[in-house]
Amino acid sequence: MATYDRSQARRGSGWKDRAGSGPALIVPNPKLKLLDQVREVMRLKHYSIRTERCYCDWIRRYVKFHGMHSRADLQGAESKIEEFLSDLAVNGHVAASTQNQAFNALLFLYREVMHQTLENIQAVRADRPVRVPTVLTPDEVKRVIEAVSGTPQMVVKLLYGSGLRLMEGLRLRVKDLDFEMRQLTVRDGKGAKDRFTVLAEGLIPGLREHLAGVRLTHEEDLRAAGGAVYLPGALDRKYPNAAREWGWQYVFPARGLSKDPRSGVIRRHHLDEATINKAIKAAVARVGIAKQASSHTFRHSFATHALQRGADIRTIQELLGHNDAATTMIYTHVLRQGGSGMKSPLDCL
Repeated sequence: MATYDRSQARRGSGWKDRAGSGPALIVPNPKLKLLDQVREVMRLKHYSIRTERCYCDWIRRYVKFHGMHSRADLQGAESKIEEFLSDLAVNGHVAASTQNQAFNALLFLYREVMHQTLENIQAVRADRPVRVPTVLTPDEVKRVIEAVSGTPQMVVKLLYGSGLRLMEGLRLRVKDLDFEMRQLTVRDGKGAKDRFTVLAEGLIPGLREHLAGVRLTHEEDLRAAGGAVYLPGALDRKYPNAAREWGWQYVFPARGLSKDPRSGVIRRHHLDEATINKAIKAAVARVGIAKQASSHTFRHSFATHALQRGADIRTIQELLGHNDAATTMIYTHVLRQGGSGMKSPLDCL
């Protein structure tokens, strides 16, 4: 039998099992508003700030869609979720991934915050089109990189040279770079997984020079009684001085200080992703490439060019951090000329 413990609730876990069997449920402070309760549970479960904002936005849209005014309006979840998700697909014309994102947000609300069991949801599913990734040729990659300057150029080189997602590159810490082993460590990547990937040898001199400038900025922050960065999980409590250590500093720190949206602490965060996206967009337009290229295009290009140079699909899967080899196999389709590998009859005339 489970009982509510107010002392535990203040620490975010309000339920305990008298028999001591089974995991304790995380129950948020009952005095908080709904979205504040969602945020509290997500933070206790160590969800990222991006996921927190995304889920709260979907829950807000769900409540507004049904015109809910009280907690009682949240009852009858199955039919209401089905109606909302079906409307997204039929009237909103959203992609399948967007609809899944909305469903996951509502699933979190009912299961993790309200502790309600949901039955099978029978909503109209959005179409999931099969698309091949946009890939630049080696010459196009070189031209775009040359058209970008400063720190954004260094980031783009890492995206292409190591097959990183944009946020994986921006969240790199100094200790994640191993110049001797020619590798870098991606920590807490997609799916909360760590992995190793290659570090281009030609990028090392530039990175060393870049880090020398970053270290000067860090030392200035320390002299100004700052220099602490965000640490994941409970590391800041376990290692109180780690946040100011050189190894934990971001490889690509922001120019200025900013307020942490959760703790309210003023400190230096990593570079804003919008800075890189804008630099890439401007560079692509400047060199006259008609392809719809983005930061993720360099990750696609990394995998495709590695295959062209003889790398096996399993190695690329590990470097990219894919769970399923089928996800990586999409790059084999990009290598096929004309979509099937055959030569056009027109070229034989």
